Amino acid sequence: MADRTAPNCHLRLEWVYGYRGHQCRNNLYYTAAKEIVYFVAGVGVVYNTREHKQKFYLGHNDDIISLALHPERVLVATGQVGKEPYICVWDSYTVQTVSILKDMHTHGISCLAFDLDGQVSIFDISWDLYQQSKLVSCGVKHIKFWSLCGNALTPKRGMFGKTGDLQTILCLACAKDEITYSGALNGDIYVWKGISLIRTVQGAHGSGIFSMNACEEGFATGGRDGCIRLWDLNFKPITVIDLRETDQGYKGLSVRSVCWRGDHILVGTQDSEIFEVVVHDRTKPFLIMQGHCEGELWALAVHPTKPLAMTGSDDRSVRIWSLVDHALIARCNMEEPIRCAAVSTDGIHLALGMKDGSFTVLRVRDMTEVVHIKDRKEAIHELKYSPDGAHLAVGSNDNSVDIYGVVQRYKKAGECVGSSSFITHMDWSTDSKYLQTNDGNGRRLFYKMPSGKEVTNREELKLVQWSSWTCVLGPEVNGIWPKYSDINDINSVEANFNSQVLVTADDYGLVKLFRYPCVRKGAKFKKYLGHSAHITNVRWSHDYQWVITIGGADHSVFQWKFVPERKSKETLHLAPQETLVDSHSEESDSDQSDVPEMDSEIEQETQLTYRRQVYKEDLPQLKEQCKEKHRAMAMKKRERAPASGLRLHFIHGYRGYDCRSNLFYTQTGEIVYHVAAVGVVYNRQQNTQRFYLGHDDDILCLAIHPIKDYVATGQSRMMSVSAADGKRLASVGLDDNHTIVLWEWRKGEKLSTIRGSKDKIFVIKINPYMPDKLITAGVKHMKFWHRAGGGLIGKKGSMGKTETMMCAVYGWTEEMVFSGTCTGDICIWRDMFLVKTVKAHDGPMFSMHALEKGFVTGGKDGIVALWDDTFERCLKTYAIKRAVLAPGSKGLLLEDNPSIRAISLGHGHILVGTKNGEILEVEKNGPITLLVQGHMEGEVWGLATHPHLPLCATVSDDKTLRIWDLSPSHCMLAVRKLKKGGRCCCFSPDGKALAVGLNDGSFLIVNADTLEDLVSFHHRKDIISDIRFSPVTGKYLAVASGDSLVDIYNVMSSKRVGVCKGSMNYITHLDWDKRGKLLQVNTSAKEQLFFEAPRGKKQTIPATEVDKIDWSTWTCVLGSSCEGIWPAVSEVTEVTSACLSNDRKLLATGDDLGYVKLFKYPVKGKYAKFKRYMAHSTHVTNVRWSHDDSLLASVGGFDTCLMIWSHETEGRREARQCDSEESDIESEDDGGYDSDVTRENEIIYVIKALSTNVRLMTGVKPHLQLKEPSVDERQGVVRGSRPPVSRAPPMPEKLQTNNVGKKKRPIEDLVLELVFGYRGNDCRNNVHYLNEGADIIYHTASVGVVLNLTTACQSFYLEHSDDILCLTINQHPKFPNVVATGQVGDAGDMSATSPSIHVWEAMNKQTLSVLRCHHSRGVCSVSFSATGKLLLSVGLDPQHSLTIWKWQEGAKVACRAGHTQRIFVAEFRPDSDTQFVSVGIKHVRFWTLAGKALLSKKGVLSSIEEARMQTMLSVAFGANNLTFTGTISGDVCVWKEHVLVRIVAKAHTGPVFTMYTTLRDGLIVTGGKERPSKEGGALKLWDQELKRCRAFRLETGQIIDCVRSVCRGKGKILVGTRNAEIIEVGEKNAACNILVNGHMDGPIWGLGAHPTRDVFLSAAEDGTVRLWDISERKMLNKVNLGHPARAVSYSPEGDMVAIGMKNGEFIILLVTSLKIWGKKRDQRSAIQDIRFSPDSRYLAVGSSENAVDFYDLTLGPQLNRINCCRDIPSFVMQMDFSADSCYVQNLFPQAKHKRFLGHSAHLTNIRFTSGDRFVVSAGGDDRSLFVWRCVHAPH
Repeated sequence: MADRTAPNCHLRLEWVYGYRGHQCRNNLYYTAAKEIVYFVAGVGVVYNTREHKQKFYLGHNDDIISLALHPERVLVATGQVGKEPYICVWDSYTVQTVSILKDMHTHGISCLAFDLDGQVSIFDISWDLYQQSKLVSCGVKHIKFWSLCGNALTPKRGMFGKTGDLQTILCLACAKDEITYSGALNGDIYVWKGISLIRTVQGAHGSGIFSMNACEEGFATGGRDGCIRLWDLNFKPITVIDLRETDQGYKGLSVRSVCWRGDHILVGTQDSEIFEVVVHDRTKPFLIMQGHCEGELWALAVHPTKPLAMTGSDDRSVRIWSLVDHALIARCNMEEPIRCAAVSTDGIHLALGMKDGSFTVLRVRDMTEVVHIKDRKEAIHELKYSPDGAHLAVGSNDNSVDIYGVVQRYKKAGECVGSSSFITHMDWSTDSKYLQTNDGNGRRLFYKMPSGKEVTNREELKLVQWSSWTCVLGPEVNGIWPKYSDINDINSVEANFNSQVLVTADDYGLVKLFRYPCVRKGAKFKKYLGHSAHITNVRWSHDYQWVITIGGADHSVFQWKFVPERKSKETLHLAPQETLVDSHSEESDSDQSDVPEMDSEIEQETQLTYRRQVYKEDLPQLKEQCKEKHRAMAMKKRERAPASGLRLHFIHGYRGYDCRSNLFYTQTGEIVYHVAAVGVVYNRQQNTQRFYLGHDDDILCLAIHPIKDYVATGQSRMMSVSAADGKRLASVGLDDNHTIVLWEWRKGEKLSTIRGSKDKIFVIKINPYMPDKLITAGVKHMKFWHRAGGGLIGKKGSMGKTETMMCAVYGWTEEMVFSGTCTGDICIWRDMFLVKTVKAHDGPMFSMHALEKGFVTGGKDGIVALWDDTFERCLKTYAIKRAVLAPGSKGLLLEDNPSIRAISLGHGHILVGTKNGEILEVEKNGPITLLVQGHMEGEVWGLATHPHLPLCATVSDDKTLRIWDLSPSHCMLAVRKLKKGGRCCCFSPDGKALAVGLNDGSFLIVNADTLEDLVSFHHRKDIISDIRFSPVTGKYLAVASGDSLVDIYNVMSSKRVGVCKGSMNYITHLDWDKRGKLLQVNTSAKEQLFFEAPRGKKQTIPATEVDKIDWSTWTCVLGSSCEGIWPAVSEVTEVTSACLSNDRKLLATGDDLGYVKLFKYPVKGKYAKFKRYMAHSTHVTNVRWSHDDSLLASVGGFDTCLMIWSHETEGRREARQCDSEESDIESEDDGGYDSDVTRENEIIYVIKALSTNVRLMTGVKPHLQLKEPSVDERQGVVRGSRPPVSRAPPMPEKLQTNNVGKKKRPIEDLVLELVFGYRGNDCRNNVHYLNEGADIIYHTASVGVVLNLTTACQSFYLEHSDDILCLTINQHPKFPNVVATGQVGDAGDMSATSPSIHVWEAMNKQTLSVLRCHHSRGVCSVSFSATGKLLLSVGLDPQHSLTIWKWQEGAKVACRAGHTQRIFVAEFRPDSDTQFVSVGIKHVRFWTLAGKALLSKKGVLSSIEEARMQTMLSVAFGANNLTFTGTISGDVCVWKEHVLVRIVAKAHTGPVFTMYTTLRDGLIVTGGKERPSKEGGALKLWDQELKRCRAFRLETGQIIDCVRSVCRGKGKILVGTRNAEIIEVGEKNAACNILVNGHMDGPIWGLGAHPTRDVFLSAAEDGTVRLWDISERKMLNKVNLGHPARAVSYSPEGDMVAIGMKNGEFIILLVTSLKIWGKKRDQRSAIQDIRFSPDSRYLAVGSSENAVDFYDLTLGPQLNRINCCRDIPSFVMQMDFSADSCYVQNLFPQAKHKRFLGHSAHLTNIRFTSGDRFVVSAGGDDRSLFVWRCVHAPH
């Protein structure tokens, strides 16, 4: 029997010939140690030229394509290609990994830093070493300068300007003072300052500059022309070195990489050579490395007697390498690409097979040609000389092998034709008489030599010995193929007969070592990585010292040292080479003959997957699908949730059957463990439990902090956890790769991840002495890991055959590890070497625990053993038996010697957890106390409560019937083993008998005290699903079975008296009526049936009557009286059980998702409200009330728990908050309707601008406009719904104004001077004081405005690219004047168009951080935390997600979907960094940030009788955890923690839009909608408790009834109103001062500038015309016209104003008095433009009916129409009179222009003021007026 293990010898990479110069650049550097670092294939190479030695970094698993050196020149970063590429950072001295960076790119990492989504191909990228957080990238026709701010990289394109041509930039170098040098494709060097090109160095190279390297002395550049140029620090040329002219040079040499250090220059070329040039001797470059050039490398041969290897490649060169000197010794170029090679037996001739079908024979010593023969048309794949040297066999692509005679000058001697496909491999026999071939079809054929006749007789071949073995087919090499595959991905093999090993090369870049011969498929091997792509050939050297492999695509030659077995023992002390891939195979097991019997328990544990049909995480989607159903139901009033609630009181159960080491003592001696979805802390003195209910699915593992006060638990789909110094936590997943993750738990940050193993990992432990090290143990697995950056590096424990490890602990020193195996041995490890093994238990050893002076272990044999500190001797054993159970035990031991699954020590006791779900405490001297127990593995379904005692009975699939005490002792009173598992049980009405239904169709009645049989029956085959005694006397027993029948038995006579037939399906529930005459039956087909007892006749009873019947119990789930218990998603979730309390008021239900719910009974109407409780992890199979309704018992299916809940009635509950969650579906009445709220909720914030360079213009062509504005027009234009044409053409540099005649100075630039407007009608909480009230800050359009109240000067923050929607300031003194603003955006994909939050300093407008977010559509609320370091943002995306940022780093801390409907505001508590509150449509939630997770509680309303969830609009905070929320109905809700404590009714008469908490004195300002009256107003100031208030009347000359924003400073309140005003109100005297004015509703269409003064008029949709003064910076006057106005114009003298209205009317006013001079309406459609003629005689009126009317003004105010133009093709856009009043032209100026950003929406109009001093622009939907100062060019 051949040995099936992997061979004991191994390979070590010794040398790599080659350098990757093709497709890669800038990948060759000097390290600090003057070594050279570069890469080839998948290996990083550090080459020491002085000692001629190489070191290798093998951490990659695919081609490396980029390399960067740290400025300190020790660390190297390399990036690779692949599906999940990563970057490794490693040390060039030790070639060990320092860090691994993952999860960034797809495809590959093309230049180190990162590839930008691959949209532009980027050739180089460079950090600016002189400026922090700036980097530069360049590529096809671009160069970009990036700044990293927050988490956003903001690019600015380099401006090529007139200095140079726009072209492709290939390389970069950065210098001081923002200077960047870049090399271009045409050979020029471009010099940049900032982002603009300042000069070019023409013709630095003849063609593209591929590489640029900066050093202390200057810069070196290398180009395609083969030249290297050196430049000084100011880029003045120093010298040129032309490599093509040197001794080593050749035509076409192209430089790909250059590195200059001191007087040495390192050059890498396209053809894989590395030169070192010494500057003073520049004609003699020293060639230090060379390899094959581009093209596949296939040919490899070794010299028969000397250490030489010959390679030939598609680059047409054949090269001879010395394996001793590691150097190229000869090279010769051929005419054709070479595909194979062979050396004759005497070493004189070298034969080369070519791609074109010819072959050439050369003399080895001088490479001269002997002969060249072409007999074939297709490529030659294989050549072999015969061992006697007489013949050469040549195998080609056209299916034949030709035989040539060597001595006869290669005359053809024979031909082998038997193959139907191309020839791949050939071998000669030792006597040269036979040849075997392999072909592409996978056939193996034999031929007689030299004739070439095929040998078919196999007998003849039995004695043939082969001189070499390079074939991949044949019995000797079966094992190289995987077991069940027919792939042909092995390219080459060669056997080493002496050492009996076989080496193979395959398509995946793996070199593998097998034993030879390997007969059975799927043999074990050792594997080595290095080549990145397919390896085309592999050969042993002549003396078997080395293995040579060649790579196809990476065209490199690897030389491996072969370390035979005897040597490999000695070399163990050498550090094993580090790779991310194990060097051992893990595949095959079927061949092991000595497999120990697999333990059944381990078997079960390995197979558990913990999958669910429906995960709770899927519920939101399911709920969404059900929303429609509700809308239909909304008309009916839904039942309220019940007033009383439940509290989890006690759990019987411990999860021992499939989890281990999950039981610990805390510091105080309490016991912590887990069961179902609950973490339990058990106090054994008081026999009470406390619960952690944060999980929503099965907990599978538990670890405790070393200082023992924190516990970590992991739930379904995670595995084991472990903590060391208490800062780290490690976890293992249940995914296919059993991923290992190391966490920093306080921050919730993932430190490292790595794939663990294919098989299950049972344990992970962190080294308590060195937190960067950990161990994992599992199925055939024991690994020692250490952390490297974001990855982990693992080494296998070295023992012969790794056994399955069940447990592991660290010992008393950092390098000692002890592990327990599945056979009961203890393995003792030092570092990663096995020192010895000790036999400890019979059968698997499941748990061990380390003490200071020893160990304690527990196994399947039920024995606890105490050991000394070296496992030399066993000090004591404890057998767990019933006999030694102490009298104080809470329960009974089910069997002796139960399997021990968890063990822990502390407080002088040993704590033991068993597989049967028992927790025991063993004292040192032997007595054992049972503390907690539950059912064993198997589902628990049967549950019955005693009719008048606090007892309950359960029966389970674990074949036990148990009686539990519900009173304070909480223990199991009795247990009986059954022959089968059971599903139901029931007490008789007197409590003396107990009936139990079993799974095999039988049932028994036992004595309720002794559990002894009274009687049993077996009439059915299927499971008994429910069993019930009839009420009062218990005369009849109804037994329901899975075969859809109910049998009725007479208990007294023990006879079956009736059978109820007629149900279609499995019966699920039974109930009797009070008289014992009627049975109600539910089936799994959702039928509700009635039968009469005792005969079982089927009755049909109408639904109305059913409710009138007096039922003795109600456990059914169907019928009109409980239709409300079925959830909206009932297609997926089943309600499994129900139970009505004995007072008939409460119905408790259990369902498939593990919820216990309480409803008010009867539950009429669908989707009733409920309270729900989470603790069970799987379906709740049964619920029952105790006889006095004080307790509710529930049992879980797979979680095997019996949970006892105490029932808390209303009176008792007020004292403490309840743990329940209210039901999800909120009431439909949300507190009324308000137009402003509706508008804010429904508005679609469109992105009206993209980034800086693309501007989307949306506007409405008037002829497409509806006569009345449609809804969405009032609410902002929907993107894409209107043609993208604006009223104003793009802003030209020179607008043609009315005074055409004069020559004027051109305008060079515009500077934003003033903005009139404030966004108050759909944004809130966006006005704040800064600098102790000296300045205020607000926003309009895409501009943040800071207004100084003393000088009335405005300054602007202009970095946003679109509408700002929210604004907040940082209140912490460490961050004064720090502002955050959030804007509209488009996609949530973190791209340039996604919304962003800018954090900036208000006084100097410096951007501190830009946070790109994934809130698609926009950010609607931002809030800083108490310390000012965190920022909370709320999105407008469909999930309305909430995100918390560390804004200074730009890091996202946590994110969570908030609510299905709009969230308006979310704010941090002013004293907290972790707690915040969000409010929205029918939504208020109280959130906590824990690590990286956001946990939330819904506001609980039930505590106040008439409270209902309304739409909440605003939030404020008080002391002692009080929260105030303002509602749409005008009430303010007051919350304590998350429970509603009172309601301030009608704080305002309309919606409460805004609330502000003053940090200084805790007073609260509210603002809302309320008409001013004696005691009320839209602005109120309240005390801290919101008990008393003072209302302010906002006296501004007009009624202000709607406040949208408030802020309180020293004695002043700042108010932002719906009418777009900002007002300052004095607290003492209530004096109002208007600071900002604006149009309320847009768009603003009309603009008219005064002919001589700096004033202008604007007319807007809000029906007002306003007069603005630029120099005074304010609104002078406004006229309410009552209709939307569209156009406005001054007469040339400035004494009259004409206004065109939307309804077709126009009005002429006198400027002085603003009285109407005349008005007229001749058109039915909107007036688009209106103009006076320059001599003031005529008025032209253009309308959207494609007409212009002319009126004569000289005839007085009756305004006669004198003319009309009708032939205008489209609507009238703008018009101007010619200077002599005779012509009107329609004008569309198209001039060369500059762009100015500020308006976020489309611009509707633009005008120059008199003398061209200012330009005024009007915004459409942003309702803002911008005034730009014109900067004139000098004369």
